Amino acid sequence: MKLITRRSALTAGAALPFAGALSTLSTPATAQNMMSDNAKKRGFMMGDFEVSTLLAGTRTVEDPQGTFGMNVSAEEFAEVSQQNFIPADKTQFFFTPTVVNTGDEVVLFDTGLNAEGTLPALQQAGYAPEDVTIVVITHMHGDHIGGLTTADGSPTYANARYVTGQAEFDHWAGQNNDGFEAKVRPLADKMTFIGDGGSVVSGITGMAAPGHTPGHMTYMLESGDKQLLVFADTANHYVWSLAHPEWEVRFDADKEQAAQTRKTVLGMLSADRVPFIGYHMPFPAVGYVEDQGDGTFRYVPSSYQMML
Repeated sequence: MKLITRRSALTAGAALPFAGALSTLSTPATAQNMMSDNAKKRGFMMGDFEVSTLLAGTRTVEDPQGTFGMNVSAEEFAEVSQQNFIPADKTQFFFTPTVVNTGDEVVLFDTGLNAEGTLPALQQAGYAPEDVTIVVITHMHGDHIGGLTTADGSPTYANARYVTGQAEFDHWAGQNNDGFEAKVRPLADKMTFIGDGGSVVSGITGMAAPGHTPGHMTYMLESGDKQLLVFADTANHYVWSLAHPEWEVRFDADKEQAAQTRKTVLGMLSADRVPFIGYHMPFPAVGYVEDQGDGTFRYVPSSYQMML
């Protein structure tokens, strides 16, 4: 039996996949127009799990080589960008939490930059914040923990328990980080801490993927004969990080380890033909990976195959 939520009360809104605009960040008009033309959620079934990706925000950033490909020349960066039909002087960031209804639990992976950005997308997927029973934090950068509390500091997901990696929590607990202290530490008594191979619930397993942060984790979903990896920030851009896993990313705490993790995870996804959700991939953030055989990979965005 499917978990009962406020879905029936939200059917009318959820049935309008292209309705509504998301305006929670200060973004250029071009980005705002793009956001108003796209749904805030994309849902599909994966075995018995109902999975929805949530567009919690997007923004345009200039000088992308200040973030990606920091260890390659400007000429190589420009050439790769041109080959992939994207500009080399700006990029579009996407912020994409994922909600999974297992039938017994409603599990939210990461919470966006803030609650104001995530909750409209969650509502379009058919859920109120009180419907969420588990919040999984893949790692503790601000764009993943920002929505844990509302503007007044109260927990956004009042009925939820929380799951995160032990190594990740322990690292940030010693950093005197304002975001951690405001958003995460107050919820610590409701948290379950896991390591590599730890279970969130039946069918959702944590997998250590360090480098981006010391305790960064991905989560494998398994239902029926289907698999899907919640990839988090293993790669932060489909060309400048995923396609070229050895390109350095400014936000990676340990750049060498992050590159090795990317190569390992991408190789696994390619070899096993497992789809994944990438937090910063172009929305709806679902796709596949092809190993090009020369140390590079190709991102293959999903089209209709997840709907069949």
